[in-house]
Amino acid sequence: MSVAAQSGGAAMPAINRRQVMGAVVASCLGWALDLFDLFVLLFVAPVVGRLFFPSEHAMLSLAAVYASFAVTLLMRPLGSALFGSYADRRGRKGAMILAVVGVGLSTAAFGLLPTVAQVGVIAPVLFLLLRLVQGVFVGGVVASTHTIGTESVALKYRGAVSGLIGGGGAGLGALLASLTYLAMSSLFPGDLFDVWGWRCMFFTGIISSVLGLFVFNSLEESPLWKKLAAEKAARAAADKTRNAPVEVVRSPIRTLFSRDYRSILLVNLLLTIGGGSGYYLTSGYLPTFLKVVNHAPNATAAAILMVCSVAVVIASVAAGHLSTFIGRRRTFILLGAIRLFALPALFLLLPTAQTITMVGVYAVILSALGSAGYAPILIFLNERFPTAIRATGTGLSWNIGFAIGGMMPTLVSLVAKTPLDLPMTLAVFVGAISVIFLVGAFVVPETLGKLDNTPVRDPY
Repeated sequence: MSVAAQSGGAAMPAINRRQVMGAVVASCLGWALDLFDLFVLLFVAPVVGRLFFPSEHAMLSLAAVYASFAVTLLMRPLGSALFGSYADRRGRKGAMILAVVGVGLSTAAFGLLPTVAQVGVIAPVLFLLLRLVQGVFVGGVVASTHTIGTESVALKYRGAVSGLIGGGGAGLGALLASLTYLAMSSLFPGDLFDVWGWRCMFFTGIISSVLGLFVFNSLEESPLWKKLAAEKAARAAADKTRNAPVEVVRSPIRTLFSRDYRSILLVNLLLTIGGGSGYYLTSGYLPTFLKVVNHAPNATAAAILMVCSVAVVIASVAAGHLSTFIGRRRTFILLGAIRLFALPALFLLLPTAQTITMVGVYAVILSALGSAGYAPILIFLNERFPTAIRATGTGLSWNIGFAIGGMMPTLVSLVAKTPLDLPMTLAVFVGAISVIFLVGAFVVPETLGKLDNTPVRDPY
């Protein structure tokens, strides 16, 4: 039996500009709040390393923190499978609310954890367990936010919205985390930050939960999903009138891993691994790089990271919109070629910067290129899957790739024996993942304009 067909007799539900804007804002804000909660850990990584993973070797302690970050990412595919299936069956809105609130509450719970000095080895165990729980909710956020916005806008805006949600949401989340870090560093200067500052940063997760619940509660459902739901209802009513057998609808997960969609999922991973690795090795590692390599004071690093976040938003929207004019595939190839040479060079130039201004310039370009590369990936993934399995397919493609990408900072911290080795190590890593990204760019097909007419294949 097939999953319900995407095309059929039901007409597209009427939508208005307010509904479209609401869906785009909700998608962008949901992803921003999600990454805000994740970025909080990156900003306090050195402190968390000392308190939960103490070691005489500073780089091992830092690697342990990044490993805990990777643990969250490894749970994201499970979250996508659970929440993506829910979003495909029951709607994007409900999945988004549950996932965003879950991420915020689990983030706030980190602020309550005892440290190694207080309870010993149980402290890192509790920390890692909570990271696992957080990862499931993070995966759920992707499955919902990465579909409802692009499904609600016109074709000519889908590339820009893809960049706004994927890269812009990440930039906004990092910006909010930077502002929070700056505020907490001012409220809890010096040693006080190691006592209360890091806890209060995690407590801000409560704000993201409340804000998410308030914003998403009035959100309209995706018009493409409503069209599919109407078709299912009409077909069920017709079958009941004819006393026909009840149609067996395959689960989105089972359909995704069927013969027809497995290859699509695997090819998608070349781009998402390359894009995710590029993001985590640039914007993700930059807070640590500025602190341990450039020795930037907290306030200076926070200011640079805020400018970087703005640059990420602008670059991501621009790269996403470019894909509407020249195609998704050509955009990936162009950005991949630029990243292959520019990202390694920028990591080698950063330690040589003689002024804070030049450190900021290199950091801004690095962040912008790192995020621009994956800006069109969101809409590309949406166009690869039909509405009936889009949340599941997009969520798993994105989260598996970004989970692997999220392990790169841990590997970098393990390979680099001292902070002095970080620039060259990062240059090698970003060069290698740029090659993977470029291979994916040449292999994948063009998908521009296929969101509305992608049929569901019968895998059985």
